Amino acid sequence: MMRRFFQILLIILLVLLCIFDVRLYSEPGTEDAVEQLRFLRRTIDDGSAEKMQALFPEGYFFLHALYGSAWVEIGSQENVTPALRDEARLEVKWALEQLDSPTGTAPFPRDLELPHGVFHAGWTNWLRGGYLRLFPDAERPVEVLRCFGENSKTIADAFDTAGFPYLRSYKDKAWPVDSVVAIASLRLHDHLLPARFEATVARWRSQVQTRLDPETGLLPHRVDPQTGAILQGSRGSSQSLLLRFLLEIDPEMGREHYVVFRTRFVPGAWILPGTREYPIGTEGIGDIDSGPLVMGVSLSASVVSIAPARMVNDHNLALPYFQLGEAIGLPISWQGERRYVFGRLPIADAFLVYSRIATAWVTAPDSVTTEPIVPWGWRLGWHFLTILPIAGLLMLTRRRRGCSPDTGPSTPGTETLGK
Repeated sequence: MMRRFFQILLIILLVLLCIFDVRLYSEPGTEDAVEQLRFLRRTIDDGSAEKMQALFPEGYFFLHALYGSAWVEIGSQENVTPALRDEARLEVKWALEQLDSPTGTAPFPRDLELPHGVFHAGWTNWLRGGYLRLFPDAERPVEVLRCFGENSKTIADAFDTAGFPYLRSYKDKAWPVDSVVAIASLRLHDHLLPARFEATVARWRSQVQTRLDPETGLLPHRVDPQTGAILQGSRGSSQSLLLRFLLEIDPEMGREHYVVFRTRFVPGAWILPGTREYPIGTEGIGDIDSGPLVMGVSLSASVVSIAPARMVNDHNLALPYFQLGEAIGLPISWQGERRYVFGRLPIADAFLVYSRIATAWVTAPDSVTTEPIVPWGWRLGWHFLTILPIAGLLMLTRRRRGCSPDTGPSTPGTETLGK
């Protein structure tokens, strides 16, 4: 009986490990991304956004913002079918409504430089511009155009009157990444409509250049909300997110910062590549921004790093990150839906689908030349590791097969009978 049990266990393990090994060769695909989005919509309807809000202050908002942004990517693809583009328009419009709803604005104070703070204002304006991208010029909804123009003007005025480039997300907190998204939305406005905010963007770039983290030369992670003074230097979780938008604001500056980020936060690895939360040579602890750290690597920063890597065609980073995620993320497709890690953390699914299909909305930056972060044949290490549990079970099964029941002592002399 036990032998049969071990045989069945061995077969199951063999199938799972074969799937793992095959997924190390996966390529990003639109169909998988659409299945992820359909899973996210169902789980949001079932209350997952409210559950994510209980985990961190922007959980509800971020889940909808990432969901809508990913649909913009799907709907703006050149070869997308009319039906899928229509679906993208409906889903982005729905996501925008959730961001502006009482639940979407509830965590954010109104009495700041921008109503509900720069985090809410920036992501909402960015997604609204993305929604307009899904329509030909003559078919863009008039009300959305009006709202996009007014909100862009409000954002520009707030930056024009501020003495430094990083506005507040909360009353006593300011993260540069949030201001980068807001400025990117102004660049998106001037890309889609007649330019109005070139001076604001240029002034912001100049202010940023004098307020970089002196250790890395990159944007800091957190600043004083009153003075703009650096409170915490560059970190992987914010750099991986803001670089995607910095590349839209100023492609050349974004490429320079990406190369530094790649050098300072992405160490070489034999089989387990990842983005560090703190620069190479610096240690720190994980928090709500980074999530748990594994030997200094932030899983969330690693996922989000795929987005800027795709924009600068850094396949040496984007591809192994994606392929390893496909292997260890245990993706399951069922009834037209795809979820990772059994769908237990929808915000992780949202960040993954957002990152894996990211493209430039304003200006595509030039490619960067980078070194591989994993050696040729890096998958062989994983293949070897997957053999070990199978070998262990085979040895255990063979040992059990070699054991025979104890039949007790033999009768003296019987060994000569029959001769």
